Amino acid sequence: MTLLDDALSSTSSRTAPTSTASTASTAGTGPVRSGRPAVGHLIAGAEHWRTSPRPSDAAGWLLRAEDVAAQLRRGAVERDRAGGHPREEVDLLKASGLVTLLGPAEHGGAAQSWETALRVVRTVARGDGSIGQLLGYHYLWAWAARLVGTEEQITAVEQLYTAGELLFGGAVNPRDGDLVITEDGDELVFHGRKSFSTGGVVSDLTVLEGVVDGTDTHVFAIVPTDQPGIVFNDDWDNLGQRLTESGSVRVDGVRVPWAAAAGFVDGVFQPLTYNTLNVPTIQVVFANFYLGIAQGALQRAAEYTRTTTRAWPYGGDDKESATQEWYVLEGYGELATKLWADEALLDAVGAEASAVLHAPREGLTERRRGELAVRIAAAKVRTVDDGLEVATKVFELTGARASANAVGLDVHWRNLRTHSLHDPLPYKKREVGGFVLLDEVPEPTWYT
Repeated sequence: MTLLDDALSSTSSRTAPTSTASTASTAGTGPVRSGRPAVGHLIAGAEHWRTSPRPSDAAGWLLRAEDVAAQLRRGAVERDRAGGHPREEVDLLKASGLVTLLGPAEHGGAAQSWETALRVVRTVARGDGSIGQLLGYHYLWAWAARLVGTEEQITAVEQLYTAGELLFGGAVNPRDGDLVITEDGDELVFHGRKSFSTGGVVSDLTVLEGVVDGTDTHVFAIVPTDQPGIVFNDDWDNLGQRLTESGSVRVDGVRVPWAAAAGFVDGVFQPLTYNTLNVPTIQVVFANFYLGIAQGALQRAAEYTRTTTRAWPYGGDDKESATQEWYVLEGYGELATKLWADEALLDAVGAEASAVLHAPREGLTERRRGELAVRIAAAKVRTVDDGLEVATKVFELTGARASANAVGLDVHWRNLRTHSLHDPLPYKKREVGGFVLLDEVPEPTWYT
């Protein structure tokens, strides 16, 4: 049985992923009407896009992403406060075509580049940082077959997820102990627990990673999420990125044919330097949704300043509006300048990453891979440092009343602060320093 046959037989019913504390409806018949706040327009938007023509080029897809971001932005604060599973948001991503942006055209995908995908992630994150993260992680996992799989596996996975508009999640947190894999004839059986499984509860497919028992052989595999052996614990209750469904998962007895072990031929892995691009790729995804979150903070703050912030009455010059305050104008100028510079850097780095990811896999050298990782590290450093400054300083430019929970400016800082703790930023700075001073490039690890 091929990977495609196995996955199709398990997902043909298109049932939504199960959770220990959710009541999922069938994914193929639309999202759960769960009483979550501010989702009616998302449902309407998804229904509209199901019958609308798809964009034909990168510019059109970026406009589509802006449309999605605008819809997500409406009610984002209320949905963040309420929590819950973002099924309506995911349905919007699917209906808009963004889920299949990287998918092959012959199966209904947009066949766009990573350069476009990264800008789409950034744009969606302006409207809702959590959903930008879900989409960015999906793009990485959807590319996982290309990163480590065989040609047959690449074809099967891309046809499966593109034709079915399936969303990926992953249970691959390297700081936990590995899932244990036992062999049972021509099958691998996964067991264990992972502390984080971003997107898992609302995903259709899950990427698993484990080690074959008694060996140091790591195996990646893509499996249907909706099966008894995958149980989500509904324990994601963090400061920010509250709708990313990043809680823990238990994996018990999930079976995968040896033939579906990514990149293995007759039980032996076929290594390439290209296999190690998973970390640089997810790191540049991080930087893009970080920037999107910061841009969203500045956008929301500017709207508040224009409509609500009052001029300071004791400056001696009788200003009528906060938009006439010199320190407000100076402050927005400073913050916008930093984000514009970050965007220019990310666009350049994104183009570099895209060129590497779309080039023949066999041609990538360790040196080129390392140079790209350094550039991505530099971009991440800038977006984190500048983004946190923006998300904090906007309160100084909007005034005391902007700290009200109803305004929601806190969401952006909480989202960026939470995810930017993913791995220590000083280590990224050290990677850049090692390149500048010593001409060193980082060796591939789970975080470099």
